[in-house]
Amino acid sequence: MSETAVTAGRPIGVAVLGMGNVGAEVVRILTENAADIQARVGAPVVLRGVAVRDLSKTRPGIDPALLTADPATLIARKDVDLVVELIGGIDPPRALILEALETGKSVITANKALMAAHAGELSQAAGANAVDLYFEAAVAGAIPVIRPLTQSLAGDSVNRVAGIVNGTTNYILSEMAETGADYDEVLAEAGRLGYAEADPTADVEGYDAAAKAAILASIAFHTRVTADDVYREGISAITPADLEAAAKFDCTIKLLAICERLTDDGTQRISARVYPALIPLEHPLATVNGAFNAVVVESENAGRLMFYGQGAGGAPTAAAVMGDLVMAARNRVFRGRGPLESTYASLPIATIDDVQTRYYVSLKVADRPGVLAQIAGEFAKNGVSIAAMRQEGAGDEARLIIVTHRASDQAQSETVAALEELDAVTKVSSVLRLEGTND
Repeated sequence: MSETAVTAGRPIGVAVLGMGNVGAEVVRILTENAADIQARVGAPVVLRGVAVRDLSKTRPGIDPALLTADPATLIARKDVDLVVELIGGIDPPRALILEALETGKSVITANKALMAAHAGELSQAAGANAVDLYFEAAVAGAIPVIRPLTQSLAGDSVNRVAGIVNGTTNYILSEMAETGADYDEVLAEAGRLGYAEADPTADVEGYDAAAKAAILASIAFHTRVTADDVYREGISAITPADLEAAAKFDCTIKLLAICERLTDDGTQRISARVYPALIPLEHPLATVNGAFNAVVVESENAGRLMFYGQGAGGAPTAAAVMGDLVMAARNRVFRGRGPLESTYASLPIATIDDVQTRYYVSLKVADRPGVLAQIAGEFAKNGVSIAAMRQEGAGDEARLIIVTHRASDQAQSETVAALEELDAVTKVSSVLRLEGTND
Protein backbone atom coordinates (compact mmCIF):
# COMPACT_ATOMS: atom_id res chain seq x y z
CA MET A 1 0.00 0.00 0.00
CA SER A 2 1.30 3.49 -0.82
CA GLU A 3 2.46 5.88 1.90
CA THR A 4 -0.26 8.41 1.02
CA ALA A 5 -3.10 5.92 1.38
CA VAL A 6 -1.88 4.16 4.50
CA THR A 7 -5.05 5.05 6.43
CA ALA A 8 -7.46 4.14 3.62
CA GLY A 9 -10.30 1.97 4.88
CA ARG A 10 -10.07 3.04 8.53
CA PRO A 11 -13.33 4.66 9.67
CA ILE A 12 -13.26 8.45 10.07
CA GLY A 13 -15.11 9.42 13.24
CA VAL A 14 -17.23 12.58 13.33
CA ALA A 15 -18.50 14.56 16.31
CA VAL A 16 -21.28 17.10 15.70
CA LEU A 17 -21.67 19.96 18.19
CA GLY A 18 -25.17 21.40 18.07
CA MET A 19 -28.36 19.96 16.60
CA GLY A 20 -30.46 22.87 15.43
CA ASN A 21 -31.77 23.07 11.89
CA VAL A 22 -28.33 22.74 10.32
CA GLY A 23 -27.04 20.12 12.76
CA ALA A 24 -30.10 17.95 12.25
CA GLU A 25 -29.61 18.09 8.47
CA VAL A 26 -25.92 17.21 8.78
CA VAL A 27 -26.78 14.18 10.92
CA ARG A 28 -29.47 13.15 8.43
CA ILE A 29 -27.13 13.42 5.43
CA LEU A 30 -24.35 11.55 7.23
CA THR A 31 -26.76 8.74 8.05
CA GLU A 32 -28.77 8.50 4.83
CA ASN A 33 -25.87 9.00 2.41
CA ALA A 34 -23.29 6.92 4.25
CA ALA A 35 -22.48 4.68 1.27
CA ASP A 36 -22.00 7.57 -1.17
CA ILE A 37 -19.88 9.49 1.33
CA GLN A 38 -17.69 6.44 1.92
CA ALA A 39 -17.14 6.08 -1.84
CA ARG A 40 -16.15 9.73 -2.15
CA VAL A 41 -13.88 9.75 0.89
CA GLY A 42 -12.25 6.36 0.52
CA ALA A 43 -13.24 5.19 4.00
CA PRO A 44 -16.39 4.92 6.13
CA VAL A 45 -17.40 8.18 7.79
CA VAL A 46 -19.06 7.35 11.09
CA LEU A 47 -21.06 9.62 13.40
CA ARG A 48 -19.61 9.11 16.88
CA GLY A 49 -21.83 11.49 18.80
CA VAL A 50 -23.85 14.69 18.87
CA ALA A 51 -23.55 17.30 21.61
CA VAL A 52 -26.84 18.99 22.52
CA ARG A 53 -27.99 21.36 25.26
CA ASP A 54 -31.14 19.47 26.24
CA LEU A 55 -31.00 15.69 26.44
CA SER A 56 -34.70 15.47 27.31
CA LYS A 57 -35.82 16.82 23.94
CA THR A 58 -37.17 14.25 21.49
CA ARG A 59 -35.09 13.98 18.32
CA PRO A 60 -36.66 11.55 15.84
CA GLY A 61 -34.32 9.65 13.56
CA ILE A 62 -31.26 9.68 15.82
CA ASP A 63 -30.11 7.01 18.26
CA PRO A 64 -30.39 8.53 21.78
CA ALA A 65 -27.13 6.75 22.65
CA LEU A 66 -25.30 9.17 20.32
CA LEU A 67 -26.46 12.23 22.26
CA THR A 68 -24.45 13.93 24.98
CA ALA A 69 -24.56 17.19 26.90
CA ASP A 70 -20.77 17.14 27.32
CA PRO A 71 -19.13 18.41 24.09
CA ALA A 72 -15.63 18.51 25.60
CA THR A 73 -15.70 14.80 26.42
CA LEU A 74 -17.05 13.99 22.97
CA ILE A 75 -14.23 15.94 21.32
CA ALA A 76 -11.63 14.15 23.45
CA ARG A 77 -12.66 10.66 22.29
CA LYS A 78 -9.88 8.85 20.45
CA ASP A 79 -12.26 7.59 17.77
CA VAL A 80 -13.20 11.17 16.76
CA ASP A 81 -11.20 12.60 13.84
CA LEU A 82 -13.41 15.47 12.70
CA VAL A 83 -15.44 17.96 14.73
CA VAL A 84 -18.37 19.83 13.18
CA GLU A 85 -19.21 22.95 15.22
CA LEU A 86 -22.75 24.24 14.71
CA ILE A 87 -23.45 25.84 18.08
CA GLY A 88 -22.92 29.45 17.03
CA GLY A 89 -21.63 32.44 18.95
CA ILE A 90 -18.15 33.05 20.32
CA ASP A 91 -18.10 31.12 23.57
CA PRO A 92 -18.01 28.20 24.23
CA PRO A 93 -17.35 27.33 20.52
CA ARG A 94 -13.97 29.10 20.50
CA ALA A 95 -12.63 27.02 23.39
CA LEU A 96 -14.12 23.80 22.01
CA ILE A 97 -12.66 24.35 18.53
CA LEU A 98 -9.23 25.20 19.96
CA GLU A 99 -9.33 22.03 22.04
CA ALA A 100 -10.22 19.98 18.99
CA LEU A 101 -7.48 21.50 16.84
CA GLU A 102 -4.84 21.21 19.54
CA THR A 103 -5.63 17.53 20.00
CA GLY A 104 -5.26 16.77 16.30
CA LYS A 105 -8.87 16.90 15.13
CA SER A 106 -9.85 18.74 11.98
CA VAL A 107 -12.73 21.19 12.36
CA ILE A 108 -15.62 22.25 10.13
CA THR A 109 -17.66 25.24 11.30
CA ALA A 110 -20.49 27.44 10.04
CA ASN A 111 -19.78 30.03 12.74
CA LYS A 112 -19.39 33.39 11.01
CA ALA A 113 -19.18 35.44 14.20
CA LEU A 114 -16.36 33.29 15.54
CA MET A 115 -14.42 33.23 12.28
CA ALA A 116 -14.78 36.99 11.86
CA ALA A 117 -13.35 37.58 15.34
CA HIS A 118 -10.84 34.75 15.85
CA ALA A 119 -9.88 33.31 12.45
CA GLY A 120 -6.22 34.11 13.04
CA GLU A 121 -6.01 32.30 16.35
CA LEU A 122 -7.90 29.26 15.08
CA SER A 123 -5.96 29.09 11.82
CA GLN A 124 -2.66 29.21 13.71
CA ALA A 125 -3.81 26.34 15.92
CA ALA A 126 -4.81 24.32 12.85
CA GLY A 127 -1.46 24.97 11.19
CA ALA A 128 0.54 24.16 14.30
CA ASN A 129 -1.18 20.79 14.63
CA ALA A 130 -1.27 19.90 10.90
CA VAL A 131 -5.06 19.66 10.76
CA ASP A 132 -7.75 21.35 8.68
CA LEU A 133 -10.06 24.23 9.51
CA TYR A 134 -12.91 24.59 6.99
CA PHE A 135 -15.68 27.22 7.11
CA GLU A 136 -17.42 27.41 3.71
CA ALA A 137 -20.85 27.55 5.36
CA ALA A 138 -19.92 30.63 7.42
CA VAL A 139 -20.48 33.13 4.60
CA ALA A 140 -23.33 32.33 2.22
CA GLY A 141 -24.98 29.03 3.09
CA ALA A 142 -24.89 26.62 0.18
CA ILE A 143 -23.17 29.10 -2.16
CA PRO A 144 -19.54 28.09 -2.75
CA VAL A 145 -17.51 31.27 -2.22
CA ILE A 146 -14.68 30.41 0.17
CA ARG A 147 -13.32 27.51 -1.87
CA PRO A 148 -13.22 29.44 -5.18
CA LEU A 149 -11.35 32.27 -3.44
CA THR A 150 -8.84 30.01 -1.68
CA GLN A 151 -8.34 27.48 -4.48
CA SER A 152 -9.82 28.31 -7.89
CA LEU A 153 -8.51 31.90 -7.82
CA ALA A 154 -5.35 31.17 -5.85
CA GLY A 155 -3.23 32.15 -8.86
CA ASP A 156 -5.21 35.30 -9.65
CA SER A 157 -5.46 38.72 -8.02
CA VAL A 158 -8.87 39.62 -6.61
CA ASN A 159 -9.82 43.29 -6.80
CA ARG A 160 -13.35 43.30 -5.46
CA VAL A 161 -15.88 41.07 -3.76
CA ALA A 162 -19.40 42.44 -3.41
CA GLY A 163 -22.65 40.76 -2.65
CA ILE A 164 -25.91 40.21 -0.86
CA VAL A 165 -25.00 37.92 2.01
CA ASN A 166 -27.98 38.23 4.36
CA GLY A 167 -31.27 36.65 3.35
CA THR A 168 -33.39 38.39 5.99
CA THR A 169 -32.56 41.90 4.83
CA ASN A 170 -32.81 40.94 1.19
CA TYR A 171 -36.29 39.53 1.77
CA ILE A 172 -37.35 42.70 3.59
CA LEU A 173 -36.05 45.08 0.93
CA SER A 174 -37.44 42.93 -1.90
CA GLU A 175 -40.91 42.89 -0.34
CA MET A 176 -40.85 46.62 0.39
CA ALA A 177 -39.91 47.31 -3.24
CA GLU A 178 -42.58 45.00 -4.62
CA THR A 179 -45.51 45.81 -2.31
CA GLY A 180 -44.81 49.35 -1.10
CA ALA A 181 -45.22 48.19 2.52
CA ASP A 182 -43.18 49.87 5.24
CA TYR A 183 -40.19 48.38 7.04
CA ASP A 184 -41.94 47.38 10.29
CA GLU A 185 -44.75 45.63 8.45
CA VAL A 186 -42.41 43.55 6.29
CA LEU A 187 -40.11 42.77 9.23
CA ALA A 188 -43.08 41.34 11.13
CA GLU A 189 -44.03 39.22 8.12
CA ALA A 190 -40.41 38.01 7.83
CA GLY A 191 -40.63 36.87 11.43
CA ARG A 192 -43.85 34.96 10.81
CA LEU A 193 -42.29 33.22 7.81
CA GLY A 194 -39.16 32.27 9.76
CA TYR A 195 -36.82 34.55 7.78
CA ALA A 196 -36.19 36.84 10.77
CA GLU A 197 -35.13 35.89 14.29
CA ALA A 198 -37.11 36.96 17.35
CA ASP A 199 -34.35 39.54 17.83
CA PRO A 200 -33.47 40.56 14.26
CA THR A 201 -30.80 43.09 15.25
CA ALA A 202 -27.83 41.11 13.93
CA ASP A 203 -29.46 40.90 10.51
CA VAL A 204 -31.19 44.23 10.03
CA GLU A 205 -28.40 46.34 11.52
CA GLY A 206 -25.76 44.66 9.36
CA TYR A 207 -23.76 42.78 12.00
CA ASP A 208 -24.27 39.42 10.29
CA ALA A 209 -23.20 40.81 6.91
CA ALA A 210 -20.21 42.59 8.48
CA ALA A 211 -18.91 39.31 9.93
CA LYS A 212 -19.18 37.71 6.51
CA ALA A 213 -17.49 40.69 4.86
CA ALA A 214 -14.56 40.33 7.27
CA ILE A 215 -14.13 36.68 6.29
CA LEU A 216 -14.35 37.42 2.57
CA ALA A 217 -11.90 40.33 2.78
CA SER A 218 -9.40 38.28 4.77
CA ILE A 219 -9.35 35.54 2.16
CA ALA A 220 -9.58 37.69 -0.96
CA PHE A 221 -6.79 40.08 0.02
CA HIS A 222 -4.49 37.84 2.10
CA THR A 223 -4.87 40.15 5.08
CA ARG A 224 -6.38 39.49 8.49
CA VAL A 225 -9.63 41.47 8.74
CA THR A 226 -12.03 41.31 11.69
CA ALA A 227 -15.65 42.40 11.98
CA ASP A 228 -14.47 45.47 13.90
CA ASP A 229 -12.62 46.60 10.75
CA VAL A 230 -15.82 46.60 8.70
CA TYR A 231 -17.83 49.82 8.33
CA ARG A 232 -21.48 48.96 8.97
CA GLU A 233 -24.95 50.43 8.44
CA GLY A 234 -28.28 48.60 8.60
CA ILE A 235 -31.60 48.87 6.75
CA SER A 236 -34.01 49.95 9.50
CA ALA A 237 -34.15 53.55 8.21
CA ILE A 238 -35.06 52.58 4.63
CA THR A 239 -38.55 53.79 3.66
CA PRO A 240 -40.95 52.96 0.83
CA ALA A 241 -40.28 56.49 -0.44
CA ASP A 242 -36.58 55.63 -0.81
CA LEU A 243 -37.40 52.56 -2.86
CA GLU A 244 -39.91 54.46 -4.95
CA ALA A 245 -37.35 57.19 -5.64
CA ALA A 246 -34.68 54.59 -6.46
CA ALA A 247 -37.01 53.06 -9.05
CA LYS A 248 -37.36 56.46 -10.75
CA PHE A 249 -33.59 56.44 -11.21
CA ASP A 250 -33.82 52.87 -12.62
CA CYS A 251 -32.32 51.47 -9.41
CA THR A 252 -33.28 49.31 -6.46
CA ILE A 253 -31.89 49.16 -2.91
CA LYS A 254 -29.94 46.21 -1.48
CA LEU A 255 -27.87 45.68 1.65
CA LEU A 256 -24.41 45.11 0.20
CA ALA A 257 -21.22 43.70 1.66
CA ILE A 258 -18.33 45.21 -0.29
CA CYS A 259 -14.66 44.29 0.01
CA GLU A 260 -12.25 45.93 -2.39
CA ARG A 261 -8.65 46.74 -3.02
CA LEU A 262 -8.00 50.50 -3.12
CA THR A 263 -4.90 51.69 -4.96
CA ASP A 264 -3.67 55.28 -4.67
CA ASP A 265 -0.26 56.32 -6.05
CA GLY A 266 0.89 52.70 -5.89
CA THR A 267 -0.21 52.27 -2.26
CA GLN A 268 -2.77 49.55 -1.64
CA ARG A 269 -5.37 49.40 1.12
CA ILE A 270 -8.45 47.30 1.83
CA SER A 271 -11.96 48.60 2.23
CA ALA A 272 -14.56 46.37 3.87
CA ARG A 273 -18.00 47.85 4.35
CA VAL A 274 -21.69 46.97 4.69
CA TYR A 275 -24.53 49.35 3.95
CA PRO A 276 -27.80 49.69 2.02
CA ALA A 277 -27.12 51.10 -1.44
CA LEU A 278 -28.87 51.90 -4.67
CA ILE A 279 -27.78 49.69 -7.55
CA PRO A 280 -28.87 49.97 -11.20
CA LEU A 281 -31.56 47.54 -12.31
CA GLU A 282 -29.19 46.14 -14.96
CA HIS A 283 -26.62 45.14 -12.33
CA PRO A 284 -26.63 41.35 -11.68
CA LEU A 285 -27.25 41.83 -7.94
CA ALA A 286 -30.42 43.86 -8.60
CA THR A 287 -32.30 40.72 -9.67
CA VAL A 288 -31.45 38.79 -6.50
CA ASN A 289 -34.70 38.82 -4.52
CA GLY A 290 -36.33 37.14 -1.58
CA ALA A 291 -34.09 35.29 0.85
CA PHE A 292 -31.49 34.45 -1.81
CA ASN A 293 -27.85 35.51 -1.64
CA ALA A 294 -25.33 36.30 -4.35
CA VAL A 295 -21.66 37.24 -4.41
CA VAL A 296 -19.81 38.85 -7.32
CA VAL A 297 -16.03 38.42 -7.45
CA GLU A 298 -13.91 40.57 -9.76
CA SER A 299 -10.31 39.53 -10.43
CA GLU A 300 -7.51 40.55 -12.75
CA ASN A 301 -7.64 37.57 -15.10
CA ALA A 302 -10.87 35.68 -14.46
CA GLY A 303 -12.92 38.88 -14.71
CA ARG A 304 -16.35 38.95 -13.10
CA LEU A 305 -17.71 35.77 -11.52
CA MET A 306 -21.10 35.51 -9.83
CA PHE A 307 -22.19 32.95 -7.25
CA TYR A 308 -25.92 32.73 -6.52
CA GLY A 309 -28.21 30.53 -4.46
CA GLN A 310 -29.75 29.76 -1.09
CA GLY A 311 -27.85 31.74 1.52
CA ALA A 312 -29.41 30.20 4.60
CA GLY A 313 -31.65 27.40 5.83
CA GLY A 314 -30.96 24.01 7.33
CA ALA A 315 -30.52 21.90 4.20
CA PRO A 316 -28.58 24.45 2.07
CA THR A 317 -26.16 25.29 4.89
CA ALA A 318 -25.75 21.61 5.72
CA ALA A 319 -24.79 20.99 2.08
CA ALA A 320 -21.87 23.43 2.47
CA VAL A 321 -20.90 21.81 5.78
CA MET A 322 -20.93 18.38 4.17
CA GLY A 323 -18.72 19.59 1.33
CA ASP A 324 -16.15 20.67 3.90
CA LEU A 325 -16.58 17.46 5.85
CA VAL A 326 -15.90 15.29 2.80
CA MET A 327 -12.78 17.33 1.99
CA ALA A 328 -11.49 17.08 5.57
CA ALA A 329 -12.22 13.35 5.74
CA ARG A 330 -10.49 12.73 2.42
CA ASN A 331 -7.46 14.64 3.66
CA ARG A 332 -7.38 12.33 6.68
CA VAL A 333 -7.50 9.27 4.50
CA PHE A 334 -4.84 10.39 2.03
CA ARG A 335 -2.78 12.51 4.40
CA GLY A 336 -3.51 15.74 2.61
CA ARG A 337 -4.05 19.27 3.87
CA GLY A 338 -6.52 21.95 2.98
CA PRO A 339 -5.46 25.55 2.27
CA LEU A 340 -3.79 27.34 5.16
CA GLU A 341 -4.54 30.91 6.21
CA SER A 342 -2.75 33.38 3.94
CA THR A 343 -1.92 36.79 5.43
CA TYR A 344 1.27 37.55 3.54
CA ALA A 345 -0.06 40.84 2.09
CA SER A 346 -1.00 42.40 5.47
CA LEU A 347 -2.52 45.41 3.75
CA PRO A 348 -3.71 48.37 5.83
CA ILE A 349 -7.45 48.76 6.34
CA ALA A 350 -8.99 51.89 4.87
CA THR A 351 -11.57 53.89 6.81
CA ILE A 352 -14.90 54.85 5.30
CA ASP A 353 -13.47 58.37 4.80
CA ASP A 354 -11.03 56.91 2.27
CA VAL A 355 -13.79 55.45 0.10
CA GLN A 356 -15.30 57.37 -2.79
CA THR A 357 -18.83 56.47 -3.86
CA ARG A 358 -21.83 58.13 -5.41
CA TYR A 359 -24.65 59.29 -3.13
CA TYR A 360 -28.42 59.55 -3.07
CA VAL A 361 -29.71 62.33 -0.80
CA SER A 362 -33.39 62.90 -0.03
CA LEU A 363 -34.39 66.25 1.50
CA LYS A 364 -37.64 67.78 2.67
CA VAL A 365 -37.42 71.39 1.55
CA ALA A 366 -39.30 74.65 1.53
CA ASP A 367 -41.14 75.17 -1.74
CA ARG A 368 -39.96 78.64 -2.69
CA PRO A 369 -37.77 80.27 -5.34
CA GLY A 370 -34.00 80.03 -4.91
CA VAL A 371 -33.99 76.86 -2.80
CA LEU A 372 -32.48 74.67 -5.52
CA ALA A 373 -29.62 77.10 -6.10
CA GLN A 374 -28.98 77.42 -2.37
CA ILE A 375 -28.78 73.66 -1.90
CA ALA A 376 -26.63 73.14 -5.01
CA GLY A 377 -24.26 75.78 -3.64
CA GLU A 378 -23.63 73.75 -0.48
CA PHE A 379 -22.71 70.71 -2.56
CA ALA A 380 -20.34 72.83 -4.63
CA LYS A 381 -18.66 74.33 -1.55
CA ASN A 382 -17.62 70.83 -0.45
CA GLY A 383 -16.52 69.68 -3.88
CA VAL A 384 -19.43 67.28 -4.35
CA SER A 385 -20.67 67.26 -7.94
CA ILE A 386 -24.39 66.75 -8.59
CA ALA A 387 -25.25 64.23 -11.32
CA ALA A 388 -29.05 64.44 -11.16
CA MET A 389 -31.70 66.34 -9.24
CA ARG A 390 -35.44 65.74 -9.00
CA GLN A 391 -38.14 67.64 -7.13
CA GLU A 392 -41.28 65.84 -6.02
CA GLY A 393 -44.42 67.22 -4.41
CA ALA A 394 -45.19 70.81 -3.57
CA GLY A 395 -45.80 73.05 -0.59
CA ASP A 396 -45.25 71.27 2.73
CA GLU A 397 -44.78 67.98 0.86
CA ALA A 398 -41.93 69.23 -1.34
CA ARG A 399 -39.04 66.79 -1.53
CA LEU A 400 -35.75 67.12 -3.34
CA ILE A 401 -33.79 64.05 -4.45
CA ILE A 402 -30.16 64.46 -5.45
CA VAL A 403 -27.75 61.90 -6.92
CA THR A 404 -24.09 62.86 -6.88
CA HIS A 405 -20.98 61.89 -8.75
CA ARG A 406 -18.23 60.16 -6.78
CA ALA A 407 -17.21 61.88 -3.57
CA SER A 408 -15.51 60.97 -0.31
CA ASP A 409 -17.56 60.12 2.75
CA GLN A 410 -16.04 63.07 4.55
CA ALA A 411 -17.02 65.54 1.82
CA GLN A 412 -20.52 64.13 1.70
CA SER A 413 -20.88 64.21 5.51
CA GLU A 414 -19.79 67.85 5.60
CA THR A 415 -22.30 68.65 2.87
CA VAL A 416 -25.15 66.98 4.74
CA ALA A 417 -24.19 68.79 7.96
CA ALA A 418 -24.30 72.11 6.08
CA LEU A 419 -27.67 71.28 4.52
CA GLU A 420 -29.16 70.53 7.93
CA GLU A 421 -28.32 74.10 8.97
CA LEU A 422 -30.21 75.68 6.08
CA ASP A 423 -33.62 77.22 6.78
CA ALA A 424 -34.74 75.96 3.39
CA VAL A 425 -34.16 72.33 4.43
CA THR A 426 -36.82 70.91 6.74
CA LYS A 427 -35.18 67.52 7.06
CA VAL A 428 -32.45 65.37 5.52
CA SER A 429 -34.58 62.25 5.17
CA SER A 430 -32.10 59.77 3.69
CA VAL A 431 -28.47 59.53 2.67
CA LEU A 432 -27.65 56.34 0.77
CA ARG A 433 -24.78 55.31 -1.47
CA LEU A 434 -25.06 54.37 -5.12
CA GLU A 435 -22.96 51.38 -6.21
CA GLY A 436 -22.53 49.43 -9.41
CA THR A 437 -21.90 52.31 -11.81
CA ASN A 438 -18.75 53.56 -13.50
CA ASP A 439 -19.58 57.26 -13.13
